[in-house]
Formats: sequence, C-alpha cells, structure tokens
Amino acid sequence: MANVSLYNMEGKEVGTIELSDAIFSVEPNENLLHLAVVQQLANNRQGTQKAKTRSEVSGSTRKPWRQKGTGHARQGSTRAPQWMHGGVVFAPVPRDYSFKMNRKEKRAALKSALSDRLAQGKIIVVDELKFDAPKTKDFVKVLDNLKVAGKALVVLDADANVIKSANNVPTVKTSYTNTINVYDIMNAQTVVLTQAAVKKIEEVYA
Repeated sequence: MANVSLYNMEGKEVGTIELSDAIFSVEPNENLLHLAVVQQLANNRQGTQKAKTRSEVSGSTRKPWRQKGTGHARQGSTRAPQWMHGGVVFAPVPRDYSFKMNRKEKRAALKSALSDRLAQGKIIVVDELKFDAPKTKDFVKVLDNLKVAGKALVVLDADANVIKSANNVPTVKTSYTNTINVYDIMNAQTVVLTQAAVKKIEEVYA
C-alpha cells in the first residue's frame, strides 16, 4: 500500500495514511480515461440547437420567375439556401448526445484517474475539513496552508459548510464521494481528499 502524508487544516503534517493499491495504484487505462471524459462532456450537452431547413422557413413555394428568357439564373423557390431568409442546408436539429458506459468501465476509469493523480503527486490528504459556519476566507486560508495552487477538486464525505465556503472560489470544485467523476479529477491540478473521504472511496470502489 502507498503511504502518503496526512495534513491538518493548518498545513502541518500530522502523520501518514495508507492508500489501497486496488484504488490508488492501478495501471492507468488511457482508453477508459478518454472514454469517461468524453462521456461526461457529451452527457452535459443540451443538444437543443435548431435551425430551419428549406421546408420549414416561411415563404412561397412559387417559382420566382420563369425558367428561361429572363437573363437570371434559374430558380425554383425563394426558400432555397442561396436566398436571403432561405433555409439552412443540413440544419442542426435537437438530439441527445449522451451515451452509456458499463459500470465496470466507470469504476476502472475512476481508479485510473485517482492512480494517475497520486503517481504525479497531485493528491493531498487532510485529516478533516470542518467549519462552524460557511466562510470563504477560512476556506481560502486552508488552501493556502496546504499550498494548493490552480484548479483544485476537494472531495468530502459530508460537510455542507465546507461546500458553501468553497462556492465563491472560482478555481475550486467540491464533490462528495458518491458524485466524484473522472473529468473533475483529471481537470484538477490538485485533488484534496479528507481522511473520511478516502475510507469511503475505498469501501465503495474496492
């Protein structure tokens, strides 16, 4: 098992914690990582774009002028794409971009993401994150103590005050252990896990 330092909210090392090899030390599967990221981005797409084709725009179906003898190019309809206010060629229509991944693939991708972050030294484990009341200033101070820079993902077992405290920090995203995903993990420069969150993840995904 991998041993990593355990920090408190003041940024001081208070011990070490063993991380399960089955979760944090697997060989990253790049194909599954890519598939999981693409799936989340695709599932987040609204797919509500719409444009009208020549059969849907308003206008007459009458031929604008006779076929021959006018000096103009022949035209069949003013709703054709080359006309102003005409229809769009191959117009987009509402569609669902989402697709599914197998449960085993999702679990393997999540393990790959966590293992990759640990291998690159981008995981910080704290003994606890707890505030008496939501306060952004206190949350930012904790991040400074832990020397967290850039985009960060903070994974918690359960603490509403921490979630509310982080809402106003644009570079930080918070998540509970049951909602973590590959995209957020890979998109973060630092992943901060509480000790309780580590145990929960190992219980669920082991």
